[in-house]
Amino acid sequence: MARINLLPWRETRKKEREKRYFTAMGLVAVLSIAAGVGVHMEMEKQSNFQSQRNQFLLQQIAALDLEIKAIKTLEVEKARLLNRMKVIQTLQKSRPEIVHLFEELVLTLPEGAQLLEISQKGPTINIEGVAESNSRISSFMRNMDKSVWLENPELVVIDANKPGYPNASWFSLKVQRSHP
Repeated sequence: MARINLLPWRETRKKEREKRYFTAMGLVAVLSIAAGVGVHMEMEKQSNFQSQRNQFLLQQIAALDLEIKAIKTLEVEKARLLNRMKVIQTLQKSRPEIVHLFEELVLTLPEGAQLLEISQKGPTINIEGVAESNSRISSFMRNMDKSVWLENPELVVIDANKPGYPNASWFSLKVQRSHP
């Protein structure tokens, strides 16, 4: 007699396949979640590391900015001191020149003329004085023109009627200081 298996083997097989399928799907889901969490943790770790590096770099940049500011302050101070040294050296160099200037003024000043005021602005010397006559002023200017320390005398004004100087000509002139 033929044996007939009445057990629903197709349904059992279908259930086993479904069970394996859902188990595989669950396993894939768990592995995907685990991989996602792992990737997220690694990205978070990399992000934290980069943040720490950025913070370190910002601190180093701030320190360098302070050093640059200090260097610029020192450069300004250096320029100021160098300028001051240059002025002092110029003054030291011109110290004997004033002696020569006064000596030349004494040597070029003719009899009958006297100086009232001498002022200097840069290389230009302004001279005010009185003389017995206009010829004394002309003689003074010719003598200055011959001098090695003075050049280009220029008469600004002669006033024969200036109050306080009777019988005298008050004069003002400019002359350039030269460097022989």
